[in-house]
Amino acid sequence: MTKRLFLLFFILISISVSAQRKKVSSGGTNQKQTNTNKATAAKKSISEGEDEKPQKEQPKATIDMYRVVTLERDTTYIDTSLTIQKEYTFNYLRRDNFGLLAFANDGQTYNTLQYSLNDFSPYPEFGFNAKQFNYLKPSQMRYYQVPTPLTELYFKTTIKQGQSLDAFFTVNTSERLNFSIAYKGLRSLGRYTNALSSTGNFRFTTSYHTKNTRYSLKAHMAGQDIMNEENGGIINTDDFESGDSNFKDRARLQVYLGDAQSLLKGTRYFIDHSFRFNKTEGENNLYFTHQFNFEKKLFEFQQATVNTTITGTTTPFKRFGVASATANINDQTRYDRFYNKVGAIYENKTLGRIGFFIDDFNYNYYYDRVIVQGGNVIPSALNDRINSFGAEYAYQKGKWNAKALYSNSITDQDLSDFDASLNYDVNENNHLSFQYQKINKLPDNIYNLYQSSYIAYNWYNEFKNEKINNFRVKADTQWATAELQFTTLNDKLYFSDDSAIDNVLLVSPKQYNGTINYLSLKVSREFKLWKLALDNTLLYQKTAQDDDILNVPQIVTRNTLYFSDYVFKRAMFLQTGVTLNYFTKYYANDYNPLIGEFYIQNQKKIGGFPMLDIFVNARVRQTRIYLKYEHFNSGMTGNNYYSSPTSPFRDKLIRFGLVWNFFQ
Repeated sequence: MTKRLFLLFFILISISVSAQRKKVSSGGTNQKQTNTNKATAAKKSISEGEDEKPQKEQPKATIDMYRVVTLERDTTYIDTSLTIQKEYTFNYLRRDNFGLLAFANDGQTYNTLQYSLNDFSPYPEFGFNAKQFNYLKPSQMRYYQVPTPLTELYFKTTIKQGQSLDAFFTVNTSERLNFSIAYKGLRSLGRYTNALSSTGNFRFTTSYHTKNTRYSLKAHMAGQDIMNEENGGIINTDDFESGDSNFKDRARLQVYLGDAQSLLKGTRYFIDHSFRFNKTEGENNLYFTHQFNFEKKLFEFQQATVNTTITGTTTPFKRFGVASATANINDQTRYDRFYNKVGAIYENKTLGRIGFFIDDFNYNYYYDRVIVQGGNVIPSALNDRINSFGAEYAYQKGKWNAKALYSNSITDQDLSDFDASLNYDVNENNHLSFQYQKINKLPDNIYNLYQSSYIAYNWYNEFKNEKINNFRVKADTQWATAELQFTTLNDKLYFSDDSAIDNVLLVSPKQYNGTINYLSLKVSREFKLWKLALDNTLLYQKTAQDDDILNVPQIVTRNTLYFSDYVFKRAMFLQTGVTLNYFTKYYANDYNPLIGEFYIQNQKKIGGFPMLDIFVNARVRQTRIYLKYEHFNSGMTGNNYYSSPTSPFRDKLIRFGLVWNFFQ
């Protein structure tokens, strides 16, 4: 992976250097030719017998010409400013991770503190969701339109040995055709035994539209791999909590798995394009649309040594119970999906856009064998073809923006999705939005079928559909931002802890027959005085259920006190401050690396510990520099900080990084 990183970096720099021949200023920063270069150019012109003519000044590209477009055609611009929001997104995921609790090493999974972060899809997905926080979905891909080539380099130090790099380059070969290429790579050793992370996300995108915008295209290819050494957590949490100096070297803490690792790998080819039947755009337009998505995924769990022996004992045990193999376990689950969506849209500039579509969802989730176990047959595959018919409507005029979508299966499967949203701009600083979603969701494949070399981890089920009703209202005002969400869950699927013997972890999929009601209120507000600011985000959550199935902390908060000012004669913009993250105690889900999923448990609560970070960030031209002392209070509050009941949170650590934009 390191070789690929250097190769991509070399290619981007080479392109960047060659593109410097014609420079255009960006973001209001002039890039002028030096007097020496001007004199040289003038001498060359005279020597070649050309008349000296005043050269026309190149047009200057402004920052709002560097556009970023989503699949839903929402447009933003490249932003090289330094704000507190940039501090929150300077992490492995490269997005604000409020509501997510990272594990001890970069590139590992996250425990979800904020349940409302979950997205709902009616289709049967792959599963192995704990491995997919850094797996980019089609909705997360971005497309670009830039007047000059643009390069962005992200770098951040990791935990012990390794590095994290995200290199991105985009160029418009013409006004209407854009290409971008990017690669995000990570290698981080971590402080605990068998905790290495090595991940890669390759992305290639293109977007195109004809001169009269009659035809438009967005397409991408993504190749992603997420490899983690899996230690299964520490065996004796008392050793960690004791504060014994012998265990300050975290590699001395004994873990359940000494040589296991998991791999999630996927390749996707995606196309979304449309064609307008009428040659020129008018008051009334008719469009033909098509979306194509082909994706292959693999989840693999490898374990060379099956037995674990605790120091001071002589009796080994198997963490996941009895196994059919004595060594070299290699469990592989494969998944292919083939999706086509064809539709027609009628657009009236006054009434909005109304469309109808039909889609074809074809998947194959499979293993290489059939298992007969205890008289039960565990098949080798799940595969199906799902066809749905749907309608969608969009309206945008003045301060109003509304969208609605309804789809229902026309094949034997019981599947439906209704999603409606309404946005109203009161004025420039105040916005209101409402959303309601009702889904009848087919179970993810891992709940219905899983095969493993561990006997207890073989199952075949036919679960009912999950029913989800979700209502959300958000007010983004000049005083504060508030978001209220209410969700009702019926027939929820989950993984339960069925363990009966110490140190042996057995889990299985279950379906809850009751109703779960979830309520959350999230409020954000920043207070400013002089050059100081206090940024606050507070989340309140509450569940109503007969059994503890959906467990969340009642309070999650993030508070940042920081100072901002220009220094060195305004050559540098500086931000420095301290951030507090905190959540109340609760029965957090624990992580099972064998299936790449979290399971519920009610033996140990985590939380109630503050996490304090000190940061010093600076901006020089288009470069943002980040320096942070993470969780610097870890030695002051006692060793009670956990990401899950068996996995400690990160110790104090100083980290450095930067984001560098080149506008050529």
